[in-house]
Order: sequence, then structure tokens, then C-alpha cells
Amino acid sequence: MAKFVPQEELSLVDQVRIRREKLAQLCEEGRNPFTQTKFDFTTTSAEIKDRFDEMEGQSVAIAGRLMSKRGMGKVIFADLQDSEGRIQLYIKFDEMAEADFDDCRKLDIGDIVGVNGDVFRTQRGEISVRAHQVTLLSKALLPLPDKFHGLTNVETRYRQRYVDLIANPEVKETFVKRSLILRELRAFLDSKGFLEVDTPILTPFEIGASARPFFTHHNTLNMDMVLRIETELYLKRLVVGGMDRVYEVGRIFRNEGMDPKHNPEFTTIELYQAYTDFHGMMDLVEEMMKTVAMKVCGTLQIKYQGIPIDLSNWERMTMVEAVKKYSGVDFAQVKSDEEAIALAKEHHVALPEVPTKGAILAEFFDAFVEEKLIQPTFIYDYPVENSPLAKRKPSDPAFTERFEYFINATEFGNAFSELNDPIDQKARFERQVTERKQLDPRSNAQVDYDYVTALEYGLPPTGGLGFGVDRLVMLLTDSASIRDVLLFPTMKPLDSDKKIEKAAAAPVEAAPVVEEKIDFSNVVIEPLFEEFVDFETFSKSDFRAVKVLECEAVPKSKKLLKFTLDDGTGVNRTILSGIHAFYEPEELVGKTLIAITNLPPRPMMGIDSCGMLLSAINKRGEEEELHLLMVDNHIPAGAKLY
Repeated sequence: MAKFVPQEELSLVDQVRIRREKLAQLCEEGRNPFTQTKFDFTTTSAEIKDRFDEMEGQSVAIAGRLMSKRGMGKVIFADLQDSEGRIQLYIKFDEMAEADFDDCRKLDIGDIVGVNGDVFRTQRGEISVRAHQVTLLSKALLPLPDKFHGLTNVETRYRQRYVDLIANPEVKETFVKRSLILRELRAFLDSKGFLEVDTPILTPFEIGASARPFFTHHNTLNMDMVLRIETELYLKRLVVGGMDRVYEVGRIFRNEGMDPKHNPEFTTIELYQAYTDFHGMMDLVEEMMKTVAMKVCGTLQIKYQGIPIDLSNWERMTMVEAVKKYSGVDFAQVKSDEEAIALAKEHHVALPEVPTKGAILAEFFDAFVEEKLIQPTFIYDYPVENSPLAKRKPSDPAFTERFEYFINATEFGNAFSELNDPIDQKARFERQVTERKQLDPRSNAQVDYDYVTALEYGLPPTGGLGFGVDRLVMLLTDSASIRDVLLFPTMKPLDSDKKIEKAAAAPVEAAPVVEEKIDFSNVVIEPLFEEFVDFETFSKSDFRAVKVLECEAVPKSKKLLKFTLDDGTGVNRTILSGIHAFYEPEELVGKTLIAITNLPPRPMMGIDSCGMLLSAINKRGEEEELHLLMVDNHIPAGAKLY
């Protein structure tokens, strides 16, 4: 007698083969399950459990996915999972036609079925549905993850969210709560008289915020276009037009780094209210956050990754006050850019590209303050240098009426008293575009003169606010990564790796590989350094192979990437490198690089950089190119170079 082998103990290849053979047999019999078009279910698993006393003995129709199946004799127990939970099915030989029972024995875990039966409680007390008819509605040709270990690989969960939702039902709760959060945000704003609107996603050039955009091309108009990096300027045009309170739940696209708090596409809410200022926006934010948290979580005392957060209490500080509190430096007493530069050097604070007093104040904030802001805090009065769209403070034109609010050392939103002076706005736009093109000659940033024209028709005093929905969802669902609150986060396609594997496995008869010809004719190489360097000094530099474990963009820096490296010591090493213009962080993970590992730590953007990654530099025409030194991955971490 042949030994029965449960399907889950077969190899994946055998399981897939058996499932396809079952499908082929059904098709031969004229019972292709994929021809089923509908099933009229009358109830759900949750309703049966919640209303068991009144539903006991009633006939019901229920539909869902088989998640387990037990028993191969005259009784089969199975678990059916629908949109609201799971319920047990009781399938007995003498309570349905013999052929139908035989079909039930052939069902696989993962199959989608419709069940007609009656509600009852088993002898062991479990609420169940006694099946009288089971209809196969869709055949699962791939097996679900192992029932004991589930789908645990994080990368696979993000790539195959559909399997993640099946195998890990608690994941669905996060996205149910996300939907609830959005509903409550809309309800709150609607109750305040705001009107939800839509504005263009495709724009003719880089507009607004200082961020790297995605580009595309409009074939009919034969023009390059940009995916929006904000919704601000279009919304304020509407306020000019007399729509006094507007908001947009908008998808935003920024071609920048990826890390646990950043995804290239994300959701924001921007709103604008005429006849108020940034203090009015502070009051709105505090009330909104408390209202939504109570609706979603039922309390204002929440925990995020083990840290207690009190959403009932919000502190308010100016940026100058916050920097003084946490660094001891009082920028109210700083009189010049030169004095600010000296303070930055004294306190090992990185100098911004344009080192003015206001810009350096912002760097001090990044270095000393942000990581301390655990409880809800408003930071206001930002320097004009990094607030091109905010109204200047009448009492001190070096600052603007702007605030950001922080929770758990993370910025959650940004608000202004909106600049409505068209002359000042035009000058700031032009200066911003000039500076951007100096830093990146390839930028197609342009002044939005149409927006300036709109301001010339008159924008009333207006308060504006923008905040990230994804970060708020992370907070209220206690999710560690933005990928946990995005159903389909941006991922590098697996096909790119498969193409490499296929190429490596290609037969000898395949077409010969043509060596890439690189044109170095217009490359300029810096002359050799001919000054004397003694060998003893040079030999003290410790050159090592290092493996890139993680790589992410440094917030508020256009140049820096933060590397987490395996240097062979067993302790991860952090090195910052200004190469973001040449590499995206995700493409460097897993690479083997060369670093000098015995340099003293150097503070950059408030982070200690412990070493230096080596790169080669040259000019191609007028453009400077930077290439990290990458070596064969067979070289182990910590291997010393001689």
C-alpha cells in the first residue's frame, strides 16, 4: 500500500505540479473553476461569531480562502478565511453527495471556495459552519507559506504583499487603520470648512520645494515634464481665486534616498486657510492630532516602538531657543555670518553650501536639537534662507513665520504664514533657482512666474500646512518602517538579478559579449601629486575592504550618503560620503568598497563619520565625475590593502 505524504511535505515543484494536474483534470471534466463569475454569500465569519445565538441553526452562505484542512476519513475540518477573520468548516461524508465530498478531499490549502451550510457549535465548543455544498471558485496554483513559520522574510513580504496579507492577517489591520486615519483626517478638515481639491501631478518644470524630481516626457506636447514634489503653489492659486479653505490628499514623488522614513512616492496632506497665520496652524495641528488619535487609538497616551508618547501635551519653542537649550549657543547674540562660521567650526557642525548665519543656525538645529525632540514639539521662527515660501517676521526680517512639529525625533509637518508679497516672492524664487543651478548645473529649475502673477492679483493673509500621512500612520500603528504602512513600497525588481543569472548560465554558443568601449578622449585627469610625502606617514593609513550593509540619504543634505559598513571587526562602522549626486543608496548595498579605517571621527550633520571611502575623481568636459572604488565581492570584509 502506498504511503500517504501530506502536500506540505512535498517539494515546492511537486506541490505546484500536483495542483496543476488537479486543475487540468477539472478542465477535462468541464469544471474549470476560473469560469466561475460570482458567489452570493449572505454573511461573514465575524458576523456568525458575533451573532451566534440568533444565527445558530440558520442556513448561511460564506466565501473565502481555505487556510487549513484536517482529516481524510469521513469527516474533514477546514479553516476558511474571509475579509473579516476565520471560521471552521465541518464537512461530513453523509451530509452531502458522495462526489461532492470527494471533491472536498481534493481541495488544496489556498483554494477559494463558496460554502452553503448551517451554523452550529461542535462538541468541543467551536463555532462552525456545517457544509452541505462547497463550490471551488478559484484554484490556488501556488502553495501558501509554511503554516508554522509563515511569511517572515521582510523583502518577500514587501514584494508580495498579497501573500503577506493572506499569511499574516495582522498586517491587514495596519492598512485598515491607515484607511481609518485618512477618513478621520478628512472628516476633521471637512468639519472646519475646508474643501478637498485635486491639482496637477505633472508639472512643466521643477516647482516649489528643494528636492530632486522624477522626469518624464509628454509625447503630444513634445516637452519634458516633472512629477510634482509638492502641491503648494497650485493650492495657493486657489486661495487667490477665492477658495478660502482648501486641502489636498496628494501623492508626491521625490527622486531621493530610501530609508525607514522615506519612500520615493508618498502621501501628504497640504491645506491653506485664508485670514489666519502660522499660530492658527499650530492650534489646528494640535486639535487635529488629538482628535484623530482619540478616534483611531482611543487614547492620547500611545507608545511608539516602546517609547511613551503623550499627544495631550505640546511644547512650543523658537529655533533659536531650542538651539540654545540643547547646544548652549545663543544665536540671538550672533551678529554676522563670520561669527556663525566660527561657532560652527568650534562645535564641529558641518557648514552648509552657502554658509550664512541663518543656514548655520539650521545646521546647529540638525546637529543638536532634532534627536532630543521625543515628545510633541513645535519649533517655529525659521531662518529666511531655508524658507523661501514663508512670510518674514515683521519684528525680525532674518526669520520667517514658519514652524515644523516633531515627535520621536522625527519631523511630521511644516507650516507657514504664507508669503503674499509678489515682489519679495519673485526675488526669493530667482535667488533659489540661481543657487540650485550653481550646485547642480544640470537642474532645470525655473522661476514659477505664473505663481508670481497670481500673487499680484492679491493673496489674503494665509496660513498653510503640509504633513506626511505615512509618518502619521507609522506613529499611530506603531510601525517601524514606512514600508510597513505602504501596501506596495518601491522595490528594485528581482528581474534585474535574474537577467544577470541568465547571462551567467548562457551556453557557450551564445553570442559573444562585446566589450564596452569607453571614450576617455574628453576626460581631464588631475596632474600627479609631485610634492614629497614620507613613506612612514603614508604607511600609517589603514586601507581596508568594507562591505556595505546599509546605505541611506542623510536628511536635509543633498550630497551626503550614510554608509553602515562591515569592516571585519564585528562592530559596524559608519562613514558619510558626499557622493549622492553620483549614486543612489540602494544600488550600493552589498558592494565591497575600500576605506581608510583609522582616521579620527569627524562630525558631519550631527553624525560621527569614522573613516573615509576612497573614490576616483575626474572631469568629463566641464562636469566632475566621482567613482567609488569597488572591488570583487570575494574579498572579505576587513582585508587589508598593501
